Amino acid sequence: MWITSQRVFYAGLLGAATERSMGGHGVYLSPSGSALRIRIGGGAWQSGELMVVPPLVPHQIETEHRSILNLLIEPEFVDPAGLPDFLRQCGPVDAPAFAQRVRGLHAELAEASGRESFDRFDFDTLFFGRALPERPLDARVREVIERINADPAAPTSAEQCAASVGLSFSRFLHLFKQETGLTFRAFRGWKRARSLLRHVRQRATLTDIALDTGYPDSTHFSHSIRQVYGLRPSDILAGSRRLAVHQ
Repeated sequence: MWITSQRVFYAGLLGAATERSMGGHGVYLSPSGSALRIRIGGGAWQSGELMVVPPLVPHQIETEHRSILNLLIEPEFVDPAGLPDFLRQCGPVDAPAFAQRVRGLHAELAEASGRESFDRFDFDTLFFGRALPERPLDARVREVIERINADPAAPTSAEQCAASVGLSFSRFLHLFKQETGLTFRAFRGWKRARSLLRHVRQRATLTDIALDTGYPDSTHFSHSIRQVYGLRPSDILAGSRRLAVHQ
């Protein structure tokens, strides 16, 4: 798994995931090239080689094999109008050249893993052949985003954020949604759940990880993580024991 502040590439076990709802632009494909199945928002199952899911869209993904390749792109960092056409869709998409590219990169990154850092790699250039365009953001919203990304576990409230950038509570909530496409609550909840990815190889109890990632207790932690990833935290950690993590 390769994690940056703006992107994630995961190659590993899918697990028996129930419905999930993640906060990034998501791309799924099988390492072997076999078809995947997806159900979006409780609708009918659909099949295809490559699946795309916009941020916070509930979905369930299945594969005949145990492994999955998954890209996540944080929405606050990219201009949605400048994304590749297939990334602006939802469900099965036809982009065979991109699917082949991702599989080839998986092999390249797997070979590099364990013998070098990923610092020399540029995520967007590798996967998309170019830098994805940045999303223009109001400076006040950008300041709040940077604060949350720097410490997702901090108990920062919307009221505190609004006051810190000189906005009323209601104006701040409206502006945040307008600029990012996400509500403040959904954004903060996703960033907290996303931070779990940096802890999957830690030798710590679930309670310790819950507290480190900003959850008040293990019950709240388990419920929130399952809503996001469709898996219990214990299953995520168990499935990550042999995972190489690059940050």
